[in-house]
Amino acid sequence: MLKQILLSAVLCTWAAAQPGNYAAARQAYQSTQYEQAIQLLKDKKDTDSLLLMGQSWFMLGEFKKAGEVFEKVVSLEPNDSMAHLWLGRAYGRRAETSSPFLAPRYASKARQQFEAAVQLDPRNILAMNDLFEYYMEAPGFLGGGKDKAQALAQRIAKLDPAEGHYAQARLDEDHKQFGAAEEQLRRAVEAAPSQVGRVLDLAKFLAKHGRHQESEAAFQRAAEIAPNNPKVLFERAATYIETKRNIDEAKVLLKRYLQCSLTPDDPSRDEALKLLRQAGS
Repeated sequence: MLKQILLSAVLCTWAAAQPGNYAAARQAYQSTQYEQAIQLLKDKKDTDSLLLMGQSWFMLGEFKKAGEVFEKVVSLEPNDSMAHLWLGRAYGRRAETSSPFLAPRYASKARQQFEAAVQLDPRNILAMNDLFEYYMEAPGFLGGGKDKAQALAQRIAKLDPAEGHYAQARLDEDHKQFGAAEEQLRRAVEAAPSQVGRVLDLAKFLAKHGRHQESEAAFQRAAEIAPNNPKVLFERAATYIETKRNIDEAKVLLKRYLQCSLTPDDPSRDEALKLLRQAGS
């Protein structure tokens, strides 16, 4: 019996160390080592591993491969809200990168998957945010519409007040109600004062409307809230480049960003390099 127990323990340890181990793949994914994550998962068939593999392909910009994997996950787990969300994201990126003839079909599929994700889990705030953005950006013949976005913003606000204020700010800005939009962004900061993203939203909005001194103060506040957050570096640099000011400082910020340890939630290194080229480096 003791030999069997010891053998089982050895086998478990061996299995955990083998290529394809989910924990190791998750760690690789979180450190943006997407190719490594895919290699670790290549022989896995369970839905968690497939979902992570699809996410890795997605982060590499391989949206067709990602979509094929997400479709498998949805077929295996049709009630999985997150699987529908990621499939919608893959279709959405394919719509953005396809020919004008194929784009509408992929866009409609993206909307259907986002709506399915929200229907399956009405508290899936990520899915609600993506669906909100779709409604904001897509024309009516593809299922978009500001009226739909407004209704969804109210639902978002009930789950996450700060996110709800941001959604309302997007709507107000779209209607050129800039004062109301600013008020909503400030209320988002008040609702979630420790969330650096809320302060960055306000900083970018102020810069966009030429209020650079106030924008600088907001960026400084973001840096104080999260001193080691790479997003602060990236968003500040991107704002400088977009507003055609402080270009040399933007280059320094982007080079610092490229030295950071990034996660899948951060803008990619390719995006940072693209901005550097745009800035003249």
